[in-house]
Amino acid sequence: MAHYYTTGEFARMAHVTIRTIRYYDKKGLLKPSFVNESGYRMYSDEDFLRLQKILSLKYLGFSLKEISNMTIHDTSSDILESLKMQIDLVQKKIENMNQMEHALQNTMQIVQQTNQIDWNEILNLIHLTDMEKMLVEQYKNGANLNIRISLHERYSSNPQGWFAWLCEQIDLDQVKNVLEVGCGNGQLWKHAPDAVLQGKYICLSDASGGMVHDAAVNIGNERKKYFDFRVLDCQKLPFPDGHFQRVVANHVLFYVQNIAKALEENSRVLSEDGIFYCSTYGTGHMHEITELVKEFDPRISLSEVALYKLFGLENGQKLLEPYFSSVEKRMYDDSLWVDKPEPLLDYILSCHGNQSELLYPRQREFKQFLEEKIQRDGGISISKEAGIFICRK
Repeated sequence: MAHYYTTGEFARMAHVTIRTIRYYDKKGLLKPSFVNESGYRMYSDEDFLRLQKILSLKYLGFSLKEISNMTIHDTSSDILESLKMQIDLVQKKIENMNQMEHALQNTMQIVQQTNQIDWNEILNLIHLTDMEKMLVEQYKNGANLNIRISLHERYSSNPQGWFAWLCEQIDLDQVKNVLEVGCGNGQLWKHAPDAVLQGKYICLSDASGGMVHDAAVNIGNERKKYFDFRVLDCQKLPFPDGHFQRVVANHVLFYVQNIAKALEENSRVLSEDGIFYCSTYGTGHMHEITELVKEFDPRISLSEVALYKLFGLENGQKLLEPYFSSVEKRMYDDSLWVDKPEPLLDYILSCHGNQSELLYPRQREFKQFLEEKIQRDGGISISKEAGIFICRK
């Protein structure tokens, strides 16, 4: 039997103030289950689950806007996934706190023994203090990447997913050394059979330490023996000339600050018979999503800059030709048919523009907007323009 509580009862049982509950209600984080005939806002047992997650994420350093994005679709059936996510974040925070304690102990011991301050230790403490903010950012980056991958995996018309197709394009026959720059969560290599990986040195690198960590976890302990995981900037690679026979950059180059420098470096570490594989989008890629958000609110921009203008299918060959003797373009044929609003809303909120700020107070209204579109047409069709450049040294 369901139990319901007034705002005061709910706050008292949760050991929080009424003001806190009202504030979360006002922000759209914790709406009551219903308002009764007398005008009392009534909360249920399930609302305790939502409040617990809100308070936990707030403690871990997430803003209320970020928490709203992370909890909008939560139901009681998601409890195990929610707890698993919180445990992962708490473990990372504990690891960070243990490192902090160890550094403090070292600093205190040095001061006691030498009566001098080790400024390197102080700098290390400053870095560790800032790590807590980095943990939040790393989680957000990893979660956003997973959201974007999930939309394509669940709703693609092509039965061969992007990563399986991309893996098929990369010729690893008779190859010893492979480098991937911007490896993300390592999803590409889950599609490579062990027989192909054996006997190779495969370096998975990313500028984000959080992504490198996620790649190692995603690859799994049994397959880690084939890989070397490194935090690297693809504009400044610590490898000798001609070290790798294959270099892969999957949807990476448009994020790089200096594309010319990155291409110069990736070409430099490539052997004379090597191949550089880099993927990107075209101008029409998923344009329907942009049109959807613009229809809802013309102020919304899903990206500060159109990534395909920096490095896309239309201008990629011209950018690559100064560094490679031949450049071939191959297209991936696919589209999406999405019949549920939640994955679309999650995808949109994971983008890099101003959508979170503008949709934050109107998320439920936007979700209803998507639901009406889906009910009218049975789903939302989204075109894709993605492909790969195969570049020979």
